[in-house]
Amino acid sequence: MSKKKDLVSLLDYSADEIKEILSIASKVKKQRIYSDPNIFQNKSGVMIFEKPSLRTRITFETAMNELGGFPINLAATTIGMGKRESVADVARNLERWVHLIVARTFSHSTVEKLAQFSQTPVINALTDLFHPCQALAFAQTVREKIGDDKASVVFIGDGNNVCNSIMVLCAKLGYDFIVVSPEEYTPDKNIIGQCLPHAKSSGSSIHVTSDISEAVKNATVIYTDVWTSMGQEEETERRKKAFSSFQVNEQVLSGAPSDVLVSHCLPAHRGEEITSGVLDSEHSVAFDEAENRLHVQKAVIVHLFS
Repeated sequence: MSKKKDLVSLLDYSADEIKEILSIASKVKKQRIYSDPNIFQNKSGVMIFEKPSLRTRITFETAMNELGGFPINLAATTIGMGKRESVADVARNLERWVHLIVARTFSHSTVEKLAQFSQTPVINALTDLFHPCQALAFAQTVREKIGDDKASVVFIGDGNNVCNSIMVLCAKLGYDFIVVSPEEYTPDKNIIGQCLPHAKSSGSSIHVTSDISEAVKNATVIYTDVWTSMGQEEETERRKKAFSSFQVNEQVLSGAPSDVLVSHCLPAHRGEEITSGVLDSEHSVAFDEAENRLHVQKAVIVHLFS
């Protein structure tokens, strides 16, 4: 019996595996209903969400349906994972009933434990540390816009889960990556340290700075995310002050190349981390990226069950 595969973090995936997923995503986007009926036909996938969701829930549910399977929404409050019952025991139960576990949790260790104790494949649909599906959707979008050309990706904002996953992706695929943020909100040094060898191997670079104007001069893509993520609501006012000069706005765009792309993982707090003028501009690919969540997640499922 072959060893089951998970998607917990892109750090676990080689550049070739990431490219394979992106290739599958392009194919399923063109034909929408995947031609191989045996991949997920008559299989079930449970979705455990500790956090609110629009894109993640709809795209995973649609992906499973279009692959011929059955999604099951399991509210985190229903099972009390880690409180009413241990994560390990939840995993041991679910593996006996369903074929796939999709988890959107606060703690990254929760998804790691689900993967550790379940013989059923587990997909990280967002944790406080990583958001690999978002990074894959970003990669598909970039490849659609610029092909196989090398990109320079500038992430302006909080060194959060989305930032971490895009940094990993860039290091693996050979894109230069620049994080622009206040000093106290830069990405975790341990994650940067894990990315650096991959960047060196792929011929790319990783830089951290607080100088927006210098960072965007040669940007292929400017990326941003909310300043206050779910679970950090009590820090909202402090974060607004810290990030007030890190908004992606028309002035920032004016210092970037004329064909620069702009993206956001959504939902956006318009008027905070990004202006409506930029998000709705011809530079924005945020909604293309949101659409591609469906296709890359379908591709991940195909990859895990191939």
